[in-house]
Amino acid sequence: MALRAAVLRHLRVPVQFFALARRECQAPLCSGGSLRQFSSHDDHLTKDEVIERVLSVIKCHPKVDPSKVSPDVHFQKDLGLDSLDTVEIVMALEEEFKLEIPDKEADKIDSCDLAIEYVYNHPMAS
Repeated sequence: MALRAAVLRHLRVPVQFFALARRECQAPLCSGGSLRQFSSHDDHLTKDEVIERVLSVIKCHPKVDPSKVSPDVHFQKDLGLDSLDTVEIVMALEEEFKLEIPDKEADKIDSCDLAIEYVYNHPMAS
């Protein structure tokens, strides 16, 4: 029950209502006089927005030199971060984009490029 409440607090479903005249509405589903359409998540982030925000999150990490951050940088090899720092960055990305990254996927994110691709391809990133 607590999980359901937590999910419902963060779930957003854009809804649009269109009033239809009764004579135009012949389908049984819209006999109530209105048609409800769900968004296909058209407000998805652009690649440039994701890159900018991911790099910003990484630059804000206390152990990172902001001048070394670029879209193709590796967390451990190029920035000298350890596994705990990588976990902190992934958690910061979850917070920034309001999404939850499963542990199996989080373990694979070890560079800016992988973080950008994961967030960009995630359907609930906002």
